[in-house]
Amino acid sequence: MLELMRKRRSIRKFKKDRIAQTAIDALKEAVLRSPSSRGNRPWKFFFVQDAGVITRLSRCKESGAAFLKDAPLAVVVCGDESASDVWIEDCSIAAIILHLTAESLGLGSCWIQVRNRIYNSESTSEDYVRNILGIDLPVRVLAIIAIGLPDEVKAGHPYESLDQGKVIA
Repeated sequence: MLELMRKRRSIRKFKKDRIAQTAIDALKEAVLRSPSSRGNRPWKFFFVQDAGVITRLSRCKESGAAFLKDAPLAVVVCGDESASDVWIEDCSIAAIILHLTAESLGLGSCWIQVRNRIYNSESTSEDYVRNILGIDLPVRVLAIIAIGLPDEVKAGHPYESLDQGKVIA
């Protein structure tokens, strides 16, 4: 696990290749095995492979999402806020499990924040995504994870760059 974390970086450039179904199945299993407070599992994951829908999702906010249009897979991470008061935390845990599983499969990934972001002066990013995918309340959209075969190489952060002052012993 630590080795995966040493090399994992946010990837925003993807090859055009489709992701193998076995890899998609592994990603689905990984999120469903994620830990959840009190075992509530308040999450829902929309695995989107349709290029047209992904392109529409890439417009969910003014900046920070455009690269999604080139990803072969978008996983929209959602949670039912009526099922758990810690749906954000549970969904965030599942999202990092998704990132690390993608890395273990040789895939790149990047988080796109949706909750508390603005689409335009009349709508939130969350409402925009919910409208595209037909998601009704009380299910909320936390983020979109772009996933694909990386078309860029980034070195992991060196140990020396870690802010040791953040850990109090």
